[in-house]
Amino acid sequence: MTNLSRPGGNVTGIFVRQLELASKRVEIAREAFPRATLVGIAFDTVSREQRDAAAEAAGKLGLEPRMIEVKGQQGYGGAFSAMDDARGQPIILPASPIFMRDRAAIAQALRERRIPSIAAFRENTEAGALISYGFDLMGLFYDIASYVHQIARGAKPSDMPIEQSPRFYMSVNLKTAASLGVSLSDVFVARANEVIE
Repeated sequence: MTNLSRPGGNVTGIFVRQLELASKRVEIAREAFPRATLVGIAFDTVSREQRDAAAEAAGKLGLEPRMIEVKGQQGYGGAFSAMDDARGQPIILPASPIFMRDRAAIAQALRERRIPSIAAFRENTEAGALISYGFDLMGLFYDIASYVHQIARGAKPSDMPIEQSPRFYMSVNLKTAASLGVSLSDVFVARANEVIE
C-alpha cells in the first residue's frame, strides 16, 4: 500500500481509529464522573492496544487506571469483582467481539455491582450500559456498501482512498442511570445522539 489516499493494488475501504476512541471514552468518563479517582479498563486478548491507549489517557486526566482482563461469559462477575472496592467509579468497555456479543450479560454483571460503564457501541447502551461512544455501526455498513457499489460500477479500488468512518455516535441510557443512582448533567445528556429512557 502506497498511502491511504491512493492505496494501490486491490486495497481500499473504511478504517476506524479505535485507539483514539478508547482515549475519548476515558475523557467522557472524566466529564460524566468529575469526582472519580480511578477508572476500570476492561480488555480481552483482542483489545490490548485499546487498554494501553485508555490507560495513558487516564493518567493524563488524573485517573488511576485499573486493568480488568475479561476472558469470557463465565468470568464476567469474577472479572468485575476487581471494582468491588471502588463502587461508583466508571469502567471503560472496548470495541471487541466479546464485548459486543455478550453485551447483555456484561451490562447485567456491571449493574449488579453498581458499576457505571462507557462502552464502544450504541448496542451496548441498548443492552444496559450507561454510556456509549464510538463509530455508528449501521452507518459504517452504509459506507462499505457505497464502496461496493462504486467498485461494481467499474471504479478501481487502487483509485479509491481508504477513509476513516465519519460518523460517531454517543448514547445514554437513563434507565441504567436511575438504577445506579447516577445523575448526569442535562448538558451532557443533550449531547447524546440517542437517549434511552
